[in-house]
Amino acid sequence: MNLTRLMVLGTLARHGPRHGHEIRRLAELTNVGEWGGVTVGALYRELRAMETEGLVEAVRTERVGRRPARTVYAITNEGRLELAMLRERAVRGTHWGPDPLGVALTFGGAGIDRDELSSWMRGRREMFALAASQIEEERQRLVARGYMGPVEAAVMYRGQLRAETEVRWHDEFAKVLAGLPPGKGFADQAWGPRPGTGGPDTGAPDTGAPDTGGPDKGEHGTAQPDTGQPDTGQPDTGQPDTGQPGTGQPGTGQPDTGQPGTGQPGTGQPGTGQPGTGPDGDRTTRGTGGAA
Repeated sequence: MNLTRLMVLGTLARHGPRHGHEIRRLAELTNVGEWGGVTVGALYRELRAMETEGLVEAVRTERVGRRPARTVYAITNEGRLELAMLRERAVRGTHWGPDPLGVALTFGGAGIDRDELSSWMRGRREMFALAASQIEEERQRLVARGYMGPVEAAVMYRGQLRAETEVRWHDEFAKVLAGLPPGKGFADQAWGPRPGTGGPDTGAPDTGAPDTGGPDKGEHGTAQPDTGQPDTGQPDTGQPDTGQPGTGQPGTGQPDTGQPGTGQPGTGQPGTGQPGTGPDGDRTTRGTGGAA
């Protein structure tokens, strides 16, 4: 989804005609590039592309002092249809962003030290706690000054809850780490068995070949009938079958299930910064970026 386009069309629909610099300033003040996935550096390019597509139109050119002339854009009827489509997709969809912490904890545990990992996690926890506190203070200040409506305040509160949830998860994860042994025994107990082994990683490659329970093979690789007698390792003598059934049972080895370990990825969420939401940029305060 083109979130830059959604932000630009939404701004023009709400605030009326604007030039690119005003839209960029609003994006920077709300810090939407950090928490909203908007590419601030691509705003001018996006405006020109949407003008070509008929989603916005140039209504006039403004010049202030010796500054370069700036083109003022307005949203068209086609642009409003595009905005409605993008808005519905964004609201109805459920999108989980990349989770570097989850990938690192799930796949990157080899050779990690428990105490070092604990130190890193404490630092992350403090960053989320600080972000939650800052978002709450900023939200209350903006609401008290009348800069935000209830919907905008709810969006900021959502970011605050995300940060607070991360703090709680980090506290729980600290208990998990504290219950594991330090040193070499940490990795053996912190992660499940290597997929396909059913036990600790022995370093031997997993062939993945199941036990077929088929007939034994003689020394020269020819299939031998099961005689019920221990295998002597001698080649087939070519004697006729006596007609007596063999009593040997087929092999009981079970096939390798190939199931992975049960370790679950970390639940860390992406950055929690939320927007400042002043109506016209001049009263808009910056968003409070959460820890990534």
